[in-house]
Amino acid sequence: MLKVILAEDHNIVRNGIRMLLENEPDFEVIGEATNGKEVLELLEGNVEAGLILADINMPVMDGMSMLKAIRTNYPDVKVIFLSMLDNEKYISQAFREGASGYVFKNVSSDELIFSLKQVHSGSRYLCTELALNLLDRSLQENPVFTTAPESKIEFSQREVEVLQLIAEGLTNTEIAEKIFISKRTVEGHRQSILEKTGSKNTATLIRFAVLNGFIS
Repeated sequence: MLKVILAEDHNIVRNGIRMLLENEPDFEVIGEATNGKEVLELLEGNVEAGLILADINMPVMDGMSMLKAIRTNYPDVKVIFLSMLDNEKYISQAFREGASGYVFKNVSSDELIFSLKQVHSGSRYLCTELALNLLDRSLQENPVFTTAPESKIEFSQREVEVLQLIAEGLTNTEIAEKIFISKRTVEGHRQSILEKTGSKNTATLIRFAVLNGFIS
């Protein structure tokens, strides 16, 4: 069971996320906060959370200040930022300070759940839309890739299909509907692809796909 604290100053957004997680058997929301200071107070009160899902822009104490304090005092607690800030400075700072994930607030429910599971398993996570945005910027700044070494990784035909659809930005649910398999099967293929490629998140997976000719 993954115990989560939600930190979001907008009640509607926070309530919506709580309702989503309450419908998932692997998650338990054990605390809610409207700012980083309240998160620290919950942890100081011996609330044993494994993960904090937090906005960056919050009153009293913002997400970045909260993250620094958590890394110092509660190093085993992981933090995922849920934000609409598509700014490389914020994203880089978040991971540099020790965040485990960064997802947009408009992310689909199944990708949000997937991101939490990935972080809980020890990986870092960058949402698909943000990964594609960063890839597009990288391609514009460096339009010519050097020739990549031929990949010796063996994928099944289905894994190649799933990899291509991930690179197109489809969610697990959308992939399942498109190729007529269950969402759980898609999650299994996705995890297998991440492990085979040694990718820690969607961004590195998509870069692998581009460099090795799976997408153009």
